[in-house]
Amino acid sequence: MKKFLSVALIVLMVLTTFVACNGGDKTSPVKFGLGVYTVYGDVTNADGETNGSGEVIATVAAVLVDADGKIVKCDIDCADLSVGYTSAGAAVVADEFKTKYELGTNYGMTAYGTDLNGDGVVKEWFEQIDIFENAIAGKTLDEAKALVVNGYQAVEDVQTAGCTMGVGDYIKAVEKAYANATESAATSADALKVGVKVSADTADATAEADGTIEVEISVAAAATNEGKVTACATDVVAASFSFDATGKATTDIAAGFATKLELGANYGMAAYGTDLNGDGVVKEWFEQAAAFNAACLGKNADEIAALVVNGYQAVEEIQTAGCTMGVGDIAAAIVKAAK
Repeated sequence: MKKFLSVALIVLMVLTTFVACNGGDKTSPVKFGLGVYTVYGDVTNADGETNGSGEVIATVAAVLVDADGKIVKCDIDCADLSVGYTSAGAAVVADEFKTKYELGTNYGMTAYGTDLNGDGVVKEWFEQIDIFENAIAGKTLDEAKALVVNGYQAVEDVQTAGCTMGVGDYIKAVEKAYANATESAATSADALKVGVKVSADTADATAEADGTIEVEISVAAAATNEGKVTACATDVVAASFSFDATGKATTDIAAGFATKLELGANYGMAAYGTDLNGDGVVKEWFEQAAAFNAACLGKNADEIAALVVNGYQAVEEIQTAGCTMGVGDIAAAIVKAAK
């Protein structure tokens, strides 16, 4: 009997050592977080030959963080969006927006990127961000931040691997995602992805009032296991551009950005939101978003898409749970993240 126990203990020790040397339990619970770092880019005036323009750059990151504070996985994308206006004060907006990752080889970094490592090769944006994400995996936040020097440039090892583009904004988004990470039902084995949906409302300028272009960037992150969402988060960045009847920019680029989630109770949806379910109560944006996120858990992308009716409104049971706002864009972002 003692001999049997000794053999069993040896086997257990060997198995324990094997698991430890191979990164531990790959299905251990992890924290899950989403972060958005947004800045205005160039804002120009129109002239007789060239339209004026406004640019907003929203970098989105999602992370899975283990019990030791290490980033198990991260996913990063960037929406670099330009809008325009003519010298007659008419708004000009693209029919479709795509993120840098969605553009793939059409982004064109190989043509204009910087060869910082001197090997004569510039990889595409999606290839470079994949390299940067792989470099972050397995590191604490401080270790991940140490991958960036001079405020924007990746350390030499990461550049040598092919990520020669500026990565300053990307690590800032990762830092936000890390700060927002909370306990979840996701595990370290789950897939992780972000999704972005952009919409814009426009008004041409008149002699009496400036024209406006209101851009909403709805972002989402989802952890999935076999296509089913195990953790989900959403947020929205609103960027406003204004211009007069001659196409001169009047945008206040010093205003900065706070997302709807970051604004919390200060967003003010409880005061002006629509009571669609008739109970006389309108919850704040962050509460409504949390209710919709919860409804997405355990569902695949098609099932999440089916939670929206009439193109914008949540199905009745989600409204009853308190999410009465329009959810078309955040649902579209979650669907992208869940695929």
